[in-house]
Amino acid sequence: MNWEEIVGQKKVVETLKDAIDKERVGHAQLFIGEEGFGVLPLALAYAKEILKRENEHAASKVEHLNHLDLHFSFPVFTEKNNSLSQRLFEDFRNMILKNPYASINDWNEVLDAQNKQLFISADEVDALNQKFALKSFEGGTKILIVWRADKMNVTAANKFLKFLEEPPKKTIILLLAEKIDTILPTILSRCQAIEVPRIDDESLEQGIKNQFDVSEEKIKEVIHQAQGNYNTALQLLQNDSANEEFEELFIDWVRNAFMAKKKPEVLRNIVLWGRNVASWNREKQKNFLDFCSEMFRLALLQNYDAEHLVYKRLSKNGFNWEAFTNFIHGANIVDILEEISDADLHLYRNANAKIVWTDLGIKLTRYIHRSA
Repeated sequence: MNWEEIVGQKKVVETLKDAIDKERVGHAQLFIGEEGFGVLPLALAYAKEILKRENEHAASKVEHLNHLDLHFSFPVFTEKNNSLSQRLFEDFRNMILKNPYASINDWNEVLDAQNKQLFISADEVDALNQKFALKSFEGGTKILIVWRADKMNVTAANKFLKFLEEPPKKTIILLLAEKIDTILPTILSRCQAIEVPRIDDESLEQGIKNQFDVSEEKIKEVIHQAQGNYNTALQLLQNDSANEEFEELFIDWVRNAFMAKKKPEVLRNIVLWGRNVASWNREKQKNFLDFCSEMFRLALLQNYDAEHLVYKRLSKNGFNWEAFTNFIHGANIVDILEEISDADLHLYRNANAKIVWTDLGIKLTRYIHRSA
């Protein structure tokens, strides 16, 4: 990963370059931000620059993630009492080489972990201690990148604290985390924090245009949905077929909800609709919930004369978007969005998906007919 390949984040890049130029690279640094904001790409470019200045031949090795003095730690699940990330490094390496903006959900799908918990274990920290007790292969700096350090369990975090307090000589530790809530305060106090903000819309637009040949209208829609997250933008552009499926199912749901008041037998269609959605994997179900939330939010904006903020309108199969938006207002939007949020929480807690979706589907028939 080169500095030039990073989407946006010019201020962060300048800060990192300046630290290297002035030889003020801290031994422990914490990059805070969503994966799609470029946390890992920044850390990789940073590590590459540090190692390249010690040995010009290091650059290509870092680019292929096979530099012997660049080490990675990342969340995995336990299998046959083995919770070390090294056993899955090739899978991780391939994912990052393909998309350095990949998220923990992408990693979960790569591993097909389903309901298994991904975490960084105490055994992993013990293995890191042993690895960093050895001299570097090229005689220079050794760098450790801990991807999603916020997934470290308590026992591992306490052991890692000792590693931070007494690091081996010529060692740089780069922790990457989406949030700091689950990181020990004592670890935070020993790290130099680097905030990685969302990518600005202009840079996101340029990043999209560099990779995809799409219309200005589509770019506008993606930027609104991505919210500064380049990984989300990539997924939206690569999954147009999924978005079409989501649109069709959302329209089916709304139409059945409207008809159910006068034709109770239509509730059977909603039950079948719920079973269909429940057959998907959990990540796809979550994405559909996000899609539904956004459509109701846009409908509310349209109904309240904020059309300039409505970047997407549904029209598939003759759906009347304008007529639909008249039924989404202040008297029902909070309940609708809360039900969707509750469904997301229940799915996260492994509730029966058929029951969750059937319940959600039927409740809309109640809310959508509520008068303003």
